[in-house]
Amino acid sequence: MYPSPVVKTSPAAPAPVRPVADVRRVRRLAAQFRALRDAVAALPDAVVLLDDACRILWLNPAAGTLLGLTRPEHLYTDLCQQLGDSAIGPWLRTGGDAPLDDVPAPHDAQVRLALSLIPVGARQRLLLARDISTRARLEQMRRDFVANVSHELRTPLTVIHGYLELLDPEDVPQLAGVLGDMRGQSKRMAQIVEDLLTLSRLETQSGFSEEPVAMAPLLATLRREAEVLSQGRHRVILENESEADLLGSLKDLHSAFSNLVSNAVRYTPSGGSIRIRWERLADGRGAFSVIDTGYGIPAHHISRLTERFYRVSSSRSRELGGTGLGLSIVKHALGMHQAQIQISSEPGQGSTFTALFPGERLLPARAADPGVQP
Repeated sequence: MYPSPVVKTSPAAPAPVRPVADVRRVRRLAAQFRALRDAVAALPDAVVLLDDACRILWLNPAAGTLLGLTRPEHLYTDLCQQLGDSAIGPWLRTGGDAPLDDVPAPHDAQVRLALSLIPVGARQRLLLARDISTRARLEQMRRDFVANVSHELRTPLTVIHGYLELLDPEDVPQLAGVLGDMRGQSKRMAQIVEDLLTLSRLETQSGFSEEPVAMAPLLATLRREAEVLSQGRHRVILENESEADLLGSLKDLHSAFSNLVSNAVRYTPSGGSIRIRWERLADGRGAFSVIDTGYGIPAHHISRLTERFYRVSSSRSRELGGTGLGLSIVKHALGMHQAQIQISSEPGQGSTFTALFPGERLLPARAADPGVQP
């Protein structure tokens, strides 16, 4: 028999050797990842990584303290379902586009949370939850203090103002100027107290009774109020360009609109004009605007105008009888109606204050009862 042929085979090729620099880079990246993971795990804020179906991909230990979520029990579960019965569930289901502030924790209503949802890449989101219980308690203490002090001041101020009204300057002509100043200051203090009480009510009011608000009679009332306050010094123009009413609180809407109108009268020199306008915009929203030809506001002041007691000119505001609370009241009243305030102004050219209402709050105009007044 012939011998079997000898088949020569080449030796196996050696496995490629990873360059030392690549190995070091991988180890460095792994160390950085572990350090980042440990840092996030140590945060006092809850951090939860979600996929596009709201499933939990990762969470840190604080998520257990603040949200009642633990590993591995809740990994890869639906967070919207886990928190569906809490105040956070509806917010998550609607996408969480805007931050959610001051809501109770799912497992403990005494713990107050602030939450935000941040997109991560194309298919993931990061849920952040912060414990703001201390801040919420301090804010509640401030509101209670303001409300209580305002209530306590109301009675003595009423008594003082009443006695001042009894004093006739003609009986004591040498004190005529003093009595006038005292009357003016006591009246201003009473107005501050009333504004503080209104602001306190708006801040603590969790809901309100909604009703169709007929805009035509409300606008007519605002015009009359502006003319009374102006005493003929200004031209007051009413422009009702939308046959639409509003769904909301008549009392709070009147308070907000009246503050905008009275501010326009106070800060517009004699001979100027105040325009009150109600219209439906092209995008379906409703816009209530007060346009004046007053002093105007420098741009750097505009972002702070709705802060309590913030004034562009303290001396001018006090001289004209402003309390510094009107725009704060406007902001809170509009917020209850999911509305926003926009301010545009230029020094020496006047100002425009616009309240923008979502289209869902606009109703077909109906015939108003002439006997009903705001």
